[in-house]
Amino acid sequence: MKKFAAVIVVICAVFFLARGYFVEKPVLHIGMECDYAPNNWEEKNPTDSNMPLVNHEGFYAEGYDLQVAKVIAKRLGYKLEVKKIAWGDLLNALNQNEIDAIFSGMLDTLERRQVAAFSETYEIDRTKYGICVNTDTKYKDAKTLDDFSGARFTGQNGTNLYSAIEQIPGAIQLEAVDTVSEMLDMLTSGRVDAIVINLDTGLSYERRFNNVKLIELPEGKGFKFDFKGICAGVRKKDTKLLNDINSALGKMSRNERQQLMNKAISQLWKNN
Repeated sequence: MKKFAAVIVVICAVFFLARGYFVEKPVLHIGMECDYAPNNWEEKNPTDSNMPLVNHEGFYAEGYDLQVAKVIAKRLGYKLEVKKIAWGDLLNALNQNEIDAIFSGMLDTLERRQVAAFSETYEIDRTKYGICVNTDTKYKDAKTLDDFSGARFTGQNGTNLYSAIEQIPGAIQLEAVDTVSEMLDMLTSGRVDAIVINLDTGLSYERRFNNVKLIELPEGKGFKFDFKGICAGVRKKDTKLLNDINSALGKMSRNERQQLMNKAISQLWKNN
């Protein structure tokens, strides 16, 4: 009888341990634009570092934003799922509960802080903007904002990449476009003379295209903005998730973040 009871105890222990082992992890649904390398872009083939887009079958998300989100999800015990969402729809998708968080190179501007809560920054260094120029124009030798008087600019609608043009004396601000890819296409094809871009992205464009040059503006004489930097965005009511994300970010050293960016850039170069 005692042996039988012992067997029952063992079976019950195994049963409950198995139940605990196979409990599904909670899912963190994130959204990103997938069009802003090296922060985020999409690929057609799976690798050991990208992730499938759950709403875009046959395509995969990659980039620095994704790598940061993967680290955070792992440390918080979440399973990660990624959706590709157009830039202009990200905040609406968040507040309509289509996603739980935005990891898409998004800055915590005053306007965005009205509709979402933002984490601490996860970029390596504070976001700085420069100007990418088409080297077939006279603006390739520009050094300050004043040197771009008369230059044709475009930018992505709803971003600092477009609103910043207003800070350039004498610049010609053409109609905004929907994506960063369209900005780049207009620049490389000569339909605009220049675009405003953050330095990391601008450097990647300079390396990839023979007729693109990144111009870094003198310290203190560049663009002026009101933001902390690139952050994760969550619904204002999701204070626990926000605190959890901040806790995970607080454990990520600058060196770890740099390694994640290096990994993203290495993968980007494999595809170009």
